[in-house]
Amino acid sequence: MVKLIGEYYFSQVLDKPIYDESGIRIARIRDMAVRWNGSYPEVVGIKYARKTTSLIPVQWVNECDSQGISLKPGYTADKNIALNDNDIFISKWLLDKQIVDLKGSKLVRVNDVRLFWLEQDDARRLVVIAVDIGIRGLMRRLGMEFLVKNRKENLLGWQYMKPLEHWNAHLQVTREKPQLKELHPADIADLLEDMSYKHRSGFIQSLDDQQAIEALSELDLETQVEVIQHMDEERASDILEDMPPDEAADILGELPVEKSEDLLKLMEDEDAAEVRELMQYEEGTAGSLMTTEYITFSSSITAEQAINQLREQAPSAETIYYLYVIDEEEHLLGVLSLRELIITDPRTVLKDIMHTKVVSVADQDEDQHVAEVINKYGLLAVPVVDETGIMLGIITVDDILDIVMPERSKLETYFSFAIHKLAGKRAS
Repeated sequence: MVKLIGEYYFSQVLDKPIYDESGIRIARIRDMAVRWNGSYPEVVGIKYARKTTSLIPVQWVNECDSQGISLKPGYTADKNIALNDNDIFISKWLLDKQIVDLKGSKLVRVNDVRLFWLEQDDARRLVVIAVDIGIRGLMRRLGMEFLVKNRKENLLGWQYMKPLEHWNAHLQVTREKPQLKELHPADIADLLEDMSYKHRSGFIQSLDDQQAIEALSELDLETQVEVIQHMDEERASDILEDMPPDEAADILGELPVEKSEDLLKLMEDEDAAEVRELMQYEEGTAGSLMTTEYITFSSSITAEQAINQLREQAPSAETIYYLYVIDEEEHLLGVLSLRELIITDPRTVLKDIMHTKVVSVADQDEDQHVAEVINKYGLLAVPVVDETGIMLGIITVDDILDIVMPERSKLETYFSFAIHKLAGKRAS
């Protein structure tokens, strides 16, 4: 059975006396070394002098309270231990450091540390139970907590924390946090925007590729470029490969030419060629906005065959609201909506249900013209063709609205309007 025999904040015991068995003060508490040992980090040793890494083992601590520490009979300096590679000092490597609050999906600063003095099976342990991330923790350290004594404490349990950096050269914080995997990409993007570039680079390494891609897509271009620029090149090229080609092209287009070329050379040839092609378009043209991830079918297949193909192609497509019909030379022949495909007779050939009067834009059209077309026809995506009618890509409404209507509230309003309008309208 575990018994709580004391609870303190680290700031309350820091610099307090250390007494031997006779009650004689022999040193002061300069810091505490903590080690992950199960559910909570546990204090393993007391640093008692500034110019030594020697620690008093916590097993020799008899009593611990806000007045200081008293040691057990028989303690001598030869009982001291050295700092382990996996140990961290609270004061040096935790206080005032930024951590990720996985519960609130935000960055917070550690203002103080909550300690529990426990007794179990005649043994006593000192564990870190939480960190104080509120104003009371800060004022407590300044000796002015009385000014905010009516304010509620803001404690963050250890299970909701993720550090932003290694605390020393040896400590590698690699344990997986299930809560991190459950964060929405927009929440991860908010965290990344609040971090310095050094912290971003380390944090992004803790995400899997899909999480990293989704989070990067939520960031502004400037931040995307900074993240990729400071990332390991192999990892960066893998992520760029799996990103929508238009987004990858935008990022690479903002990087220094040498850096951009190095990353392109590490990408798969087919992916790199696709991105290079998009990078050739001048900024502000339809070609610079389009993505090459869209779904096309032959006009001669049936609706049932199209649905089977759709199951295979859909995961890699930017959108499946519209399905485009092309010939063998990839000329755009027609379009139909996903709804039309689903409700039609499975034996119907696509050429009999597609709309041949297709609204499209040219790859050299200005982005303002693209916006006008999308707005006029209430489209969620518009196909892009060259001068001969060959389909090159599509531009989705969010891509164009990021330029002409960057405010998020207006963007959401437009989406609601467009989807409502689309429900009662044909796809062409």
